[in-house]
Amino acid sequence: MNRLPTLFIGFFATFLTAWLGLVIIPYFQFGQLEPQVDPDTGDQFPPAPTGLALRGAQVYRASGCIYCHSQQIRPADLQDGHNRGWGARRTVPRDYLYEKPPQLGTMRTGPDLTNVGVRLNDAAWHHEHLYAPQSKAAWSIMAPYKYLYTVRKIEGQPSPKALKLQPPYAPAEGYEVVPTPDAEALVAYLLSLNRNYALPEAPVE
Repeated sequence: MNRLPTLFIGFFATFLTAWLGLVIIPYFQFGQLEPQVDPDTGDQFPPAPTGLALRGAQVYRASGCIYCHSQQIRPADLQDGHNRGWGARRTVPRDYLYEKPPQLGTMRTGPDLTNVGVRLNDAAWHHEHLYAPQSKAAWSIMAPYKYLYTVRKIEGQPSPKALKLQPPYAPAEGYEVVPTPDAEALVAYLLSLNRNYALPEAPVE
């Protein structure tokens, strides 16, 4: 008995079901989302990132930050103890309108960064943390990102951008550590991460 037509129909039905479930239904659920506009101020939420923060998002992806840090806050009623005050509300699909691709992350080896621009809004802190994570938290297991910085001999006046590192992380006498353009962009991106605004489907909790 020739069962080839039945087998073909089975394969086609499986492919069609997966395509509908993974492509078409999500498109109609989320593909038409628009920013929320404040009727009083005209401000849009989520706000579109600036040029330097956009560049920083590329550095974020290239540096593999997504492998250890998530950017997704779970609903409070899950009570799984994993949100730890990292965000003022749960994240929703509208939050990722300007992220291509979205930086959701899959692991929390390090803390969630959804609102890190609010929790830690000091650029100098981020630079020193990226260069020498243990200088800010001795227990940190984060790898240093020293390749984003330049150690150079001081000629004339020290650079105003030089990191203010303390021993044993400070450079040798007469030298300074300054951020590269990639480091400055990455910090601009981290400082831009702020989801303290409410959305219709996700009020601040």
